[in-house]
Amino acid sequence: MNATAAHAGSRDLNSRGRTVLDRKVVEKIASQVASEESFAGGSSGGFLGIGAHSDFSARPEVTVELAGNIAALSMEIGLLYPVPLRQVTEQLRRRISERVTALTGVEVRQIDITVSWLKPADETTGRRRLL
Repeated sequence: MNATAAHAGSRDLNSRGRTVLDRKVVEKIASQVASEESFAGGSSGGFLGIGAHSDFSARPEVTVELAGNIAALSMEIGLLYPVPLRQVTEQLRRRISERVTALTGVEVRQIDITVSWLKPADETTGRRRLL
């Protein structure tokens, strides 16, 4: 590569502009990654949070504070019961952090998880269990 080509290549890098990522993009990616786990779910239905019900097919609610290239996430999820909560939430943190960083280049420094509901595994049949 000669000096002119190298100079032209560096000029192209400066003229490309910049990419701005809105926090909503990070929120949706994190929410989608969480919903892909079989043990996690969100809430659906209702109006202004009233009448919402637990739903494993819904994406969990995620809010993001974005400062430059660093993000802090806060999410509210529901989990299948019984699961080891500490282990499952740590697994979820690791997966979300890896995927958000890989897809956006944003470094996730903190993920606060609030478990808002637990749904027993045998409740999905809709039948009551007699003792």
